[in-house]
Amino acid sequence: MQHVIVITGASRGIGAATARLAARQGYRVCINYHADDQAAERVLAEVRELGAEAIAVRADVSVEDEVIQLFHRVDSELGRVTALVNNAGTIGHSSRLEDMSEFRLLKLMKTNVVGPMLCAKHALQRMSTRHGGLGGSIVNVSSVAARLGSPNEYVDYAASKGALDTFTVGLAKEVAGEGVRVNAVRPGYIHTDFHALSGDPDRVSTLESSIPMGRGGQAEEVAEAIIWLLSDKASYSTGSFIDLGGGR
Repeated sequence: MQHVIVITGASRGIGAATARLAARQGYRVCINYHADDQAAERVLAEVRELGAEAIAVRADVSVEDEVIQLFHRVDSELGRVTALVNNAGTIGHSSRLEDMSEFRLLKLMKTNVVGPMLCAKHALQRMSTRHGGLGGSIVNVSSVAARLGSPNEYVDYAASKGALDTFTVGLAKEVAGEGVRVNAVRPGYIHTDFHALSGDPDRVSTLESSIPMGRGGQAEEVAEAIIWLLSDKASYSTGSFIDLGGGR
C-alpha cells in the first residue's frame, strides 16, 4: 500500500523536518501551510529532490471548508491519506492571563484545538475501516507545556496543548478497533522560528541552561519520533506520548 501523509503547518520547523524525513521513508507528501507561499515552495522543492511525490496546499486548518478542500486535493493528486500529522499551531506573546484578549484566546484555541480535530475528522473518513478505509495513523504535536502549564507566559497555549493531549487519548480509544492509531509527541524547547511568534526568537538559546540536557532540541529529532509513531514499528502503540523536552 502506498503511504500518503498530510502534515499541517509543514512550511517550517518541525513540520518541514517531518516532510523531509517522510520523503526519505517513501511517503507521498502533502505539505499543508497557512500563508507563507515561498517557504512552502522551498520545502516542496526539497521533498521532491528527495524523490517523493508531493504537493503543497494552502489551507487554514481551523476552517472546515478549507480542510475539506485540502483533503480533496490529496485524494485527487496523491491518493487516500494513510497518515496525518497535526502539527499546525500558534502562540501569542508572553503574557499573564489578565492581559489576554478574548480574540487571542479564541484564535489560539481554534487553531490549536479545533484545527487538529477537524483534520482528524476528515482523515478518519478515509482511514477508518468503519468508512471503508484500510487503516492509518495520526500523530498530534503537543508540547511539554501541557504538563508544565507555562505560568506567567502562555497559560492559554499550555491549556490548548492539554486539550490536545486529552483529545489524543479519547480518539485513540474511539478508533482503536477501526485500524487507526492515534499518538502524540510533546516537544520542549526546540530550535525553530516558531518562537518568533511569541516575540522572542532567541528564546531557546536563552533558556538552554535551564534544560537538564543543557541544550535545545532540533526539529529533526522531533520528526524522527513522529515518523516512528506513524510507522509499523509502533504498531502496538496508541494513546501514547513521547516527550522530547531534554528532561524537562
